[in-house]
Amino acid sequence: MVEKLSFGTDLLRKRRIKLLISYDGTNYSGWQRQKHDSTIQGEIEKCLAIMTRDEIFLHGAGRTDGGVHAEAMVAHFDCHSTISDADFMRGLNSMLPGAIRISHAITCDTSFHSRFSATGKRYHYVIFQGKVQPPHSRLYAVHVTSKLLLEPINECLIAIQDTHDFTSFENSGSRDKSITNGRGAVRTIYKATLHSTIPGQLVLEFIGDGFLKNMVRNLVGTLLDVGRGKISVEEFKTILEAKNRSMGGATAPAHGLFLKEVFYGKIDL
Repeated sequence: MVEKLSFGTDLLRKRRIKLLISYDGTNYSGWQRQKHDSTIQGEIEKCLAIMTRDEIFLHGAGRTDGGVHAEAMVAHFDCHSTISDADFMRGLNSMLPGAIRISHAITCDTSFHSRFSATGKRYHYVIFQGKVQPPHSRLYAVHVTSKLLLEPINECLIAIQDTHDFTSFENSGSRDKSITNGRGAVRTIYKATLHSTIPGQLVLEFIGDGFLKNMVRNLVGTLLDVGRGKISVEEFKTILEAKNRSMGGATAPAHGLFLKEVFYGKIDL
């Protein structure tokens, strides 16, 4: 039997439910609902509509591209349902495809917004450097066969920390450029590092107060050019300062990117 929550006589009061979601983005066209393609938002909304017998709109902390993965996407929705938090989690996980899992569901204050309350995000980009990539990692790490120069990559990572205009790493459709009173393409990167987790594998970590469309993948594509010796550290800095996307490197493949964490309040570096 589905456990119910009691709101006394105020049964029509809307609730806001916060979800913590992990997913394998391989076979999905990103987070955002699309008319003809399967998406993470679309799959969860379909299940919520069945559970609540109502049309549900799921608000995510951001929009990941097709093929991008997440370990801790945060989203919320409003409903009148009296289904308990625990049963929302159990019910969704019983209906969703195995590539999508709800790791937490909790009724929260209606002032909370998964996107607008967020103070920052943590992303990882995974690169496999071995000669032969294990089949189990082929969808979760980008295979780069050329030996990378790590010192200049680290210098560039230091250069992007702090507050900058990241237009050179922003793909079109990132934001409404007709709005002139916002922050534009200015974002703050609190941490940008390169480390190795297992032999043959490199992880680029980015923690910032926000990210533009394809910003991490465009940064990685340009950093790979630095690592291959195609451009120098000084040329990378010139690209950053130019505010010109055409000067930056190619967009790195989606499947190496993971949304690791969304911050609310203090950002843990």
